Amino acid sequence: MMEKINLETFLPYRLAHIAELVSRDLHDLYSRVYDLTVPEWRVLMALGASDKMTAKEIGKYVSMHKTKISRAVRTLEKRRWLVRQENRMDRREEYLSLTARGHKIHVEMIPLALQFQKKLFSCLGRDSDKFQKLLERFEKYYSSM
Repeated sequence: MMEKINLETFLPYRLAHIAELVSRDLHDLYSRVYDLTVPEWRVLMALGASDKMTAKEIGKYVSMHKTKISRAVRTLEKRRWLVRQENRMDRREEYLSLTARGHKIHVEMIPLALQFQKKLFSCLGRDSDKFQKLLERFEKYYSSM
């Protein structure tokens, strides 16, 4: 007889499911306030954490496929929240950076994101530090592969 997997207790499924629920909840917040998609939000936050990045660097940083990055970049550029700058050493890629308007939006979003994170940690109570350490162990394990 073949063994079955119970998705409710299968860790990879549970992690993906929780990530989807959290992402959806966060998306509801910033889409309502800023009319942003998940990829747009991630690109904006990545660029806010750095002066400039290439689309490839952003994709690696936020674990997102290049086509989603490309669409997000086009939308943010149309909104005048980011600009492209040619890489003179390699004309196949461009540096992306936030405009003054993009920086303003990024700065406005930080307190919302931190408040959202605080809400998430509140359900863990005193276990939030332990949870952070366990997540770090998973990240180290997967980054060493």
